[in-house]
Amino acid sequence: MKSLDGELTALAPSDGDAAGGGLGHNKIARWLADGAAAAPEKVLVHSIDQDKSITWSQMQRLARRIGQYLRARSVGANDRIVLLSGNCIEHLAVYYSVMAYGATICTIQVDMNEAHLGDILRSLGPKMILVESGVDTGGFDAGGAEMIDLGDWRPDGGTEGGIDGGSGFFAGLKGLPDDQALRPVNGDDDIASIFYTSGTTSKPKGIVCNFRDLCQNVEGTAAVFGIGEADRILDYRSFNWMSAQVLSGLSPLAGGATLLLARKFSRGRFFGWIRDHQATIAAGNPTVINMLINRPEDIDGARLPDLRYITSSSAPLMVRDWEKFEEMYGITVVQGYGTSETGWIAGAHEANRRLGSVGKPIPYQNLWSIDADGKRLPPGETGSIELGDGGGEAVQRRFAYLGEDGAPKVNALGRVTTGDFGHLDADGYLYVSGREKDLIIRGGVNISPVEIDNLLIGLEGVADAAAIGVPDPIWGEEVVAYVVAEAGAELSPEELISQLKDLLPEAKLPKSILLRDALPKSERGKLDRQALRDAWQTEYGGGH
Repeated sequence: MKSLDGELTALAPSDGDAAGGGLGHNKIARWLADGAAAAPEKVLVHSIDQDKSITWSQMQRLARRIGQYLRARSVGANDRIVLLSGNCIEHLAVYYSVMAYGATICTIQVDMNEAHLGDILRSLGPKMILVESGVDTGGFDAGGAEMIDLGDWRPDGGTEGGIDGGSGFFAGLKGLPDDQALRPVNGDDDIASIFYTSGTTSKPKGIVCNFRDLCQNVEGTAAVFGIGEADRILDYRSFNWMSAQVLSGLSPLAGGATLLLARKFSRGRFFGWIRDHQATIAAGNPTVINMLINRPEDIDGARLPDLRYITSSSAPLMVRDWEKFEEMYGITVVQGYGTSETGWIAGAHEANRRLGSVGKPIPYQNLWSIDADGKRLPPGETGSIELGDGGGEAVQRRFAYLGEDGAPKVNALGRVTTGDFGHLDADGYLYVSGREKDLIIRGGVNISPVEIDNLLIGLEGVADAAAIGVPDPIWGEEVVAYVVAEAGAELSPEELISQLKDLLPEAKLPKSILLRDALPKSERGKLDRQALRDAWQTEYGGGH
């Protein structure tokens, strides 16, 4: 496939792996080369479930062989390699190596996108598809693409530091040259990765990310989370999505750190993983944190001396839960924030955080809060979160997705709004108030449902809560809240509303509170307010 500029990038051996030497516009290849030169025998990825590790030197040699394999098949810049796999060393090896070569890696979470898999693959038009054993592909049509069993990578038996063992795709790499790197085939504007959203819409969207934007995001993410060569990052989230790919996959590559990889979260094994593998950072989200609060483990921070902090992202973490977790375990929590379309936007570390904030924005994102007219707001004022070019950039940022015809479609040039409301404080910390689509507009007054959620969750006996806007003939919309009681608690909607009267102005006060056993959430733990609006419409929309 041709580059975005219309020219086929030449394939030629590099002059070596020194930083910048022969690696052109490919920072991923450079990071791998630098890490392998600095600490060749250091573990880059350890797979907990597979009980095996790959060192920086082994990964570099494997990447060179994969590059030779792709070159022999005339793979060029923007040619697409699909990876259908769960969390394993083999997944990371292919993910790193395809981009280090300069082609496009396409990751798809099969479980959540199974119904759309055929359409996704037709849009992608890949050169080859690597499939992990056990992944149910539903008998899709590969459309002429070469389909290959991902197989199992194993170090060469009997050879320390060897890489010749394995099956499937990895068996096919045996004997390929690995003593010299190929010059990467990409330019900065070529596509590094395409990944698919988790399906918050009926059809998943393919997000297109070029090498320039991806590498800027990786470097910025590593900086705001304070990731360095001494870190060992535990993550169990799907590496088919941007969040884990950048924070825990590529940031260690850029910073010389180690990834501790698990296939899925396990409440019973989580703290043991941290202790036994000396994790310094552990990925988390509000669902994980609430699971650990509601079913406490016999552990505390003093018995996890290497752990710096646990992250929380993907959905807002209620301040009450944040405080409760830290009080219960003596472990620091830091929040981060990002979107699939823009990458990581903000983050923090243990010495640079504020309760309720998602941290400081990554500088290159040039984040502002704007009003309805697009005017930049001063600190403390809430508006739409916008980011992108700051002015004066030589190359305008492009926010793109994959069209059904397989071509990248530009969604926005220069700057883009994230769809969230928030504000920056005087010190530059970002606070996210909620989604624009969830905003309640009552009589012309904008009401953030998250504000009401937080106040309800702070009341005695309330385990979870969600406010929504429902149609009202006079006010346009009225506030209704759904509440889940803590185990054993008896709640009265009238009493809850009475308590809120001391905390909220009349315009924001819920007209009614409805009790439920649980709130609808996505597989990634995000609250589904639309499902609540649909439920209200079904039950009460007829005027009851």
